[in-house]
Amino acid sequence: MANCYSFKGFVPVVPEDTFVHPQAVLIGNVILGHGCYIGPGASLRGDFGTIEIGDGANIQDNCIIHSFPGRAAIVETDGHIGHGAILHCCIVGRNALVGMNAVIMDGVDLGAESIVGAQAFVRGEMAIPPRSLVVGSPAKVIRAVTEKEVAWKTRGTAEYQELARACLAGLTPVEPLKAVEADRPDVEPSDIVPLQDARGNPT
Repeated sequence: MANCYSFKGFVPVVPEDTFVHPQAVLIGNVILGHGCYIGPGASLRGDFGTIEIGDGANIQDNCIIHSFPGRAAIVETDGHIGHGAILHCCIVGRNALVGMNAVIMDGVDLGAESIVGAQAFVRGEMAIPPRSLVVGSPAKVIRAVTEKEVAWKTRGTAEYQELARACLAGLTPVEPLKAVEADRPDVEPSDIVPLQDARGNPT
């Protein structure tokens, strides 16, 4: 069970079909949708403002989400928040992706199906149109996201939705082995590839 804390009368909401890792922390006014994945080390602090995570969204390892008093941080349906990202008092639109270690500041409105590159710093109050590719520090919109990139992002999010179901069904604490078993199976392959491969560019 996740580390969930009531605060000022607000109790986090976690539907039965959403997976929250036991090492994640949910505090106060946090409302998760159905079919979400919340990874280990994620911190969703609804102690000041509200945090709302839409259906099918994923918040990966070591992400931080927080907001100002009386305001909200929102990740809409099928949002995809990469490892170590920080979101503060912002809106991440439907089926958008925030890359690893990116920072999305106060008042940002990230349009649907946009992609924010890894380590980007998105300055406060930016209004980013739907299907924008956003990179850099400070971040800028450099072009529109292609249909191929939207398909790649959507496929990756579906993989996390399946991961949530698999973790609910079979993630179990164990003692580690002392050595690798002789018959240890290989990890099942996937059609998910890095974005540069999905674009057809050389690696």
